[in-house]
Amino acid sequence: MIYEFENYALDVAKRELRCDGHHMHVEPQTFDVLQYLLVNRERVVSKDDLIAGVWKGRIVSESTLSSSITTARKALGDSSEAQRFIRTIPRRGFRFVGDVRPPSSECNTDASLTLQERTPPLPDKPSIAVLPFANFSGDPEQGYFADGMVDEVITALSRIPWLFVIARTSTFSYRDKAVDIRQVGYELGVRYVLEGSVRREADRVRIMPQLIDASTGAHLWAERFEGSIDRIFDLQDKSPRRLSEPLHQSCSGRRPSGFGASQRKASMPMTTFCAGRQASTS
Repeated sequence: MIYEFENYALDVAKRELRCDGHHMHVEPQTFDVLQYLLVNRERVVSKDDLIAGVWKGRIVSESTLSSSITTARKALGDSSEAQRFIRTIPRRGFRFVGDVRPPSSECNTDASLTLQERTPPLPDKPSIAVLPFANFSGDPEQGYFADGMVDEVITALSRIPWLFVIARTSTFSYRDKAVDIRQVGYELGVRYVLEGSVRREADRVRIMPQLIDASTGAHLWAERFEGSIDRIFDLQDKSPRRLSEPLHQSCSGRRPSGFGASQRKASMPMTTFCAGRQASTS
């Protein structure tokens, strides 16, 4: 994928930034920041989003984050005063506001077609892909916990008879990648994409999912579920039920047959369950 704007081009495959066709040297982290902002240009990117997408959830200081944005602007001849490409949205985050042209033929043999024109036919019922949730816990070892949460959400959504859900093996190929949601929808053949984050601190856990229309990149729904770790099953039940409502509202003429809380008899701690699930799939 090549993102072109004004006299610049960001080549994702070659990891190059070019200006008037000339290669420009940028640090890998600066390139990642630019790519993440370009991929998510349809929305405001929060500081937490950047940390999850670029630093993969590692703890990053405010000064490091600010310095990265400043460096990214300088690479494009931009500044905090002009904000021609990267705009700061007070108390919310950042957004890439440059006018990005359609992909060139260099990166796609079907460049004469728009993404919508190249999108394969969707299933005959609402379809969704659940991407790996970002681990905001600050501890890489908690990655299995975030993966276990996604597994549970996929399983719960799969029980909804009017919903087509993409398998975990397909969606987890996007782990730790800055992705264009519209491209994900095209590649997986789905209308909706669910992404999110999980943050666990001591005996508390916070789940923040967001539903996106893959055909437009528009955010349809976002929610925050928070509670104690010993009530994790309640949180897992709430998330799919609440998600089914905006999905239904977005699908004209479709009426869900109902989705109730699952009856669980498991007594093992959630961390043990997720760790076992991770081991069995590795």
